[in-house]
Amino acid sequence: MNQPPVVMLLGAFDTKGAEYAYARARLIEAGVGVLSVDFGVHPPKADFPVDLGADEVAAAAGEDLQQLRSAGDRGRAMHAMSRGVAAIAARLFQEGRIDAVFGMGGSGGTSVITAAMRALPLGVPKVCLSTVAGGDTAPYVAQKDIVLYPSIADIAGLNRITRRGIQGAAAAVAGMAQRPASVAAEDRPVITASMFGNTTECVDRCRAELERDGYEVLVFHATGAGGKAMESLIDEGLVDASLDLTTTELADTLCGGVFDAGPARLTAAGRRGIPQVVAPGCVDMVNFGPPDTVPERYRTADRLLYEWNPSVTLMRTTPDENSQLGRMIAERLNAAAGPTAVILPLRGYSILGAPGGAFHNPEAEEALAAALRAELAPRVRLVEVDAAINAPEFAEAAVALLRETIASHEKATP
Repeated sequence: MNQPPVVMLLGAFDTKGAEYAYARARLIEAGVGVLSVDFGVHPPKADFPVDLGADEVAAAAGEDLQQLRSAGDRGRAMHAMSRGVAAIAARLFQEGRIDAVFGMGGSGGTSVITAAMRALPLGVPKVCLSTVAGGDTAPYVAQKDIVLYPSIADIAGLNRITRRGIQGAAAAVAGMAQRPASVAAEDRPVITASMFGNTTECVDRCRAELERDGYEVLVFHATGAGGKAMESLIDEGLVDASLDLTTTELADTLCGGVFDAGPARLTAAGRRGIPQVVAPGCVDMVNFGPPDTVPERYRTADRLLYEWNPSVTLMRTTPDENSQLGRMIAERLNAAAGPTAVILPLRGYSILGAPGGAFHNPEAEEALAAALRAELAPRVRLVEVDAAINAPEFAEAAVALLRETIASHEKATP
């Protein structure tokens, strides 16, 4: 007889004992097993079995629980418990002892609970009933498939609102654990691709062609979070090759735009040694919000701004910025351990950058191209295509180059 899936019930049982007892009962009622883990620094106020106590969580972080208690430093304790629950969650999952994670709390509790969730792979059910679910969730969710379930009222006592929230969130994680997603067609090799509205036509053509080749193509929207998610998935070893045609997030990193994907952008494929083909898609633009959000230093007569929609203002990069971007791309790709190629659309990096477009600027494009020619290591292949990025011939050339890059990798791999 199959055993029911087990949900890791993670929380501060010193302050929310009654609430977690109610959650535990709802989980069991929903047909799942429960493994309870306490990260509360003070003695628990729970009338149910605690499988792993706070002392074990602290030890997993290299800390002593009694010292954390006596120090009276809440910030230090939260950091320690975050490290501890992450280590424990990863270990329990690797040992096959848990199938999902559930927790609930305010900002502090949510930060600890989601630290454990972020330590688990994509696809493991992760639900947190939280008071911060309606705000900026990026620090909690990051690039993981974490569900933040709004608690509406604070999780302080059991009442008509908190009971309903706990019951709904518990039912959600139990249902997710009992009905895992279909794994049909997951035997196909995976290629990641980056896309923006200004490169959609190109990436859609590439995706269709690669899917005909038998690949599963995962497309990521280059909005900062999208680039981070793509890099994270590659780092997890779930990707076989990368078609990174929209590296616009690098321009936001350089110029302070809102779609900055951080310093790790364009590095994961190189670290993993997988085949990659890269293009400077949309590096001719930096992204800001509505026009009044553009920093004052850029509101000058020599700066070209374009209102893409009411929520997005695009700023044309200059020749100097494009030169810096070329060097940035070269530096990251030169460090790659696997076969790497750059494909350069000589007639424009976006819809707006193509001939006749508002951002068409051959001088700026040539500045980036010159930097790539000068800085790319000899082993990084550079292919120049006399077309704009969304032209059919560029997509054909990009797919052909990726095929060649994959083939060279397969030939070199024992």
